[in-house]
Amino acid sequence: MNLCIDQGNSSTKVGIFDQQVLVDNFSYNFFGQNEISTLFNNYCIDSCILSSVIAENSALISELQSMTLNFIELSHLTLLPIENRYKTPQTLGKDRLAAVVGANFIKPNTDLLVIDAGTAITYDFIDANSVYLGGNIAPGYTMRLRALHEFTQKLPLVEEKLESPLLGNDTQSAIVSGALHGILFEIDGYINTLKIKYPQLSTFLTGGSTFYLNTKLKNAIFAEKKLVLIGLNRILQYNVQK
Repeated sequence: MNLCIDQGNSSTKVGIFDQQVLVDNFSYNFFGQNEISTLFNNYCIDSCILSSVIAENSALISELQSMTLNFIELSHLTLLPIENRYKTPQTLGKDRLAAVVGANFIKPNTDLLVIDAGTAITYDFIDANSVYLGGNIAPGYTMRLRALHEFTQKLPLVEEKLESPLLGNDTQSAIVSGALHGILFEIDGYINTLKIKYPQLSTFLTGGSTFYLNTKLKNAIFAEKKLVLIGLNRILQYNVQK
């Protein structure tokens, strides 16, 4: 079995895979040696990959190395099952990279746009030849609402809402509608523009905002919340097989 760890700023997401099949997944506010011990007691884990955006925890890494036959800490030097043409691979977000690999694994030989909608919204493109060509980063829903409040003197800070009319009829609804529909138009705009050059384009949506965006978009998409974990498992398997 494979242990895939996606360590973010606010939480750590973990997936347990039997070869290519995700058999269990967890989310932790704190992830340390006790959590590792519990996982290894409950599952026969042979290989592990760690993707982390926080400061390196040498004790955590040493623990994982000592308990697995194969351990990989994802970096820009890690071997990949795709070709990465990003000019500065050392600055590319590991979650963006893993999500692209995951989408390419699920739908190989396909032009793919991968959208990760969270605090920020990332757009990443990989072509049918498994060549990652890059992408864009934009503010997420909460960030847009906060920016309108913090960079103006009179606009209030409003809460996110999952539904909003196209046109607001007061200041609060105008802010909510502008942020929410702005994201929807932005996503549909990227899809429609890429389809001009790549008419067989498929789109994956992942991230914390997946659940309320996937039903509102005009374009058909594949919603997969575990896309980063799937990608990490693919990277791990690719390196173990080498």
